[in-house]
Amino acid sequence: MGMGTEWSVIGTITAAIMIANTIFNKFIPPQIQSYIELTSHKFLSFLSPYIQITFPEFSGERLKRSDVFTAIQSYLSETSSQRARKLKAETANDSQNPVVLCMDDNEQITEYFNGVKLWWFSHKSIIRTQSFSVYPASDEKRYYTLTFHKRYRDLIARSYIPHVLEQGKAIKLKNRQLKLFTNCCNTGRGGYQNAKWSHVVFEHPARFETLAMDPNMKEEIINDLVTFKNGKDYYDKIGKAWKRGYLLYGPPGTGKSTMIASMANFMNYDLYDLELTSVKDNTQLRTLLIETTSKSIIVIEDIDCSLDLTGKRKKVKKKEDKKGDEEEGVKDPVKKAEEEENKESKVTLSGLLNCIDGIWSGCAGERIIIFTTNYVDKLDPALIRSGRMDKKIELSYCGYEAFKVLAKNYLDVDYHFLFPSVEGLLKETNMTPADVAENIMPKSKSDDVETCLNKLIQALEKDKKKAEEEAHKRVEEEKEKEQLVQEENTDGKPGKEVKENGFIH
Repeated sequence: MGMGTEWSVIGTITAAIMIANTIFNKFIPPQIQSYIELTSHKFLSFLSPYIQITFPEFSGERLKRSDVFTAIQSYLSETSSQRARKLKAETANDSQNPVVLCMDDNEQITEYFNGVKLWWFSHKSIIRTQSFSVYPASDEKRYYTLTFHKRYRDLIARSYIPHVLEQGKAIKLKNRQLKLFTNCCNTGRGGYQNAKWSHVVFEHPARFETLAMDPNMKEEIINDLVTFKNGKDYYDKIGKAWKRGYLLYGPPGTGKSTMIASMANFMNYDLYDLELTSVKDNTQLRTLLIETTSKSIIVIEDIDCSLDLTGKRKKVKKKEDKKGDEEEGVKDPVKKAEEEENKESKVTLSGLLNCIDGIWSGCAGERIIIFTTNYVDKLDPALIRSGRMDKKIELSYCGYEAFKVLAKNYLDVDYHFLFPSVEGLLKETNMTPADVAENIMPKSKSDDVETCLNKLIQALEKDKKKAEEEAHKRVEEEKEKEQLVQEENTDGKPGKEVKENGFIH
């Protein structure tokens, strides 16, 4: 009877609370409701020793997702998967992992920072006062709350929150999916401006471990990249923009593009492949570079072919077309757009240099700029001076050390009795790493290591013989030229006077 009486009292109290809540919501004006809620909240806050910080999903005009919320979500997804009882799986389009586990809505986890106990709570509530909402889910509002004791206010504000944001951004950067961008800045039909950059997922497998080059040079490049990546404070100290320029030069097939892909994978940077010939003028070039993001590599390949920056050649109009345009007065919009697209590029070398090394160069933060060329002697000295191209890397013909890397990659061997023969021939022959790789690559299941190496030796001997023949031919041509010069000076042609010892013969 005692237990039944207690349950009866609890039921009565619950019913009374529900009736009071219904009366409060239906009959009390919203202004008074807000005032009562605010007053009660202040009273409870006065009694409670805890502070609560709210981090909403959308900031400003609620149209842009908060970077702070995203960083906290990344941070909690790394820790909550080990502590939270309720998790939810979300699809991440920009992450290496197709599914990311994060703390479920209305779930709480406990964390300790420097001995201080904290509570994170993930909220999802229904927006009742709006008939139309600008949130992606029209009737939902998501936010995180951080609760802690008020005596640790300074520690949380100055140390813990910056720590969470820094770690969250690092986690997101580590797990993100790299992208390869290309500029598409031409004006489309009807005069509409297309997107400045389009991108695809960057999935190039190149890495420094498989890059065929001298180990000492490889280590030097890796150390340089690591120093740059960790050099924000140093660049701030010396007053320079946080960027670094690389010039990759050498014959075709020596691995310039593979080097760039290896650098992107090593640094975990996005790639921007800038095609200068499709850029109309210096203003458009500057706009493109401003649109690039931090932690990216901007690549301008074959700069020697774009130094004059001629772009697309202007089409020559016939006289009838010119006369028709004059008579037409107002041009058709589609035709006008096509003419704009076919205009010659007005990008200048000065404009390019100002973008990569001028005032605008520091706008996007941490970036690497890479130029490639097959003929470094053709480049303007102003382009490759120190400060613009901070490091110049020559990628030359395949040496023995690079060959050993290729042999390990393609044949999975560290040594073979034919290696000394290959080493001797590589010293006497100029063969690119691309050609070496093509010759040692197995073409069928029956191709063993010895077969592949013999193919390479035959190709090297053939190139050596060809080079010797060409050298011999050049020597013969030089001898013939010298002989012709001597004959012209001594053959005594008619009308030719030779003065000797004061007499004319």
